[in-house]
Amino acid sequence: MCGRYTETKVSSVLTEHFRDFIEESLLDDFRPRFNISPGQDTPVILNDRERVLDLVRWGLVPFWAKDEKTGYKMINARAETLTVKPAYRKLIEKRRCLVLADGFYEWKKGGNVKAPHRFIVNDGEPFAFAGLWERWRRPDQSELRSFTIITTEPNRLVRFCHDRMPVILPRSACEQWLDPEFTDLEKLQKLLQPYPDTDMKAYPVSVLVNNPRNDDPQCVEPARAQ
Repeated sequence: MCGRYTETKVSSVLTEHFRDFIEESLLDDFRPRFNISPGQDTPVILNDRERVLDLVRWGLVPFWAKDEKTGYKMINARAETLTVKPAYRKLIEKRRCLVLADGFYEWKKGGNVKAPHRFIVNDGEPFAFAGLWERWRRPDQSELRSFTIITTEPNRLVRFCHDRMPVILPRSACEQWLDPEFTDLEKLQKLLQPYPDTDMKAYPVSVLVNNPRNDDPQCVEPARAQ
């Protein structure tokens, strides 16, 4: 699964890096994030009439949900079952999104200890997770937009820590993933592959990331050798 990630670049850098996929950016005051957790608003490119980069809630709340807390149970969606799960079946056709990040965390189990590691791409640049998004109406009729991150089997690097990894889309696949007119489910699912392990690297980080209240540069610094 993917339960924590980072986006440490400022608004202007994100907008410039993903300019080919954005028609409008609403990220004027986004601050770098070092420990993003479920339930928080984070940068996402939506294919909603026009392609908008905005802050969206992590944890998908289906339109039929009775409570927005449902989102905490739907932070990830398995690539293998998107077309059979009721909550995702329609979204994979029309409501796909790019979740912007520059790293994610997983924990390596060792006895009674879980050691956090951060995974990034080799060049350290931002990248996009494949995601799905939805609208939900609160009782007061205000709208909540939320998303889930799609996961797949891990590559060799991530397998060191976990049996799942978030789908990182290569830049060449982002256009097709966002296109609401492209609805070939078989071809879409072929995009949801493990990112090449040779194009990524990982390093241990401080247990500070274990607490979601910790959200500062120390979270992404390499852990000191014991």
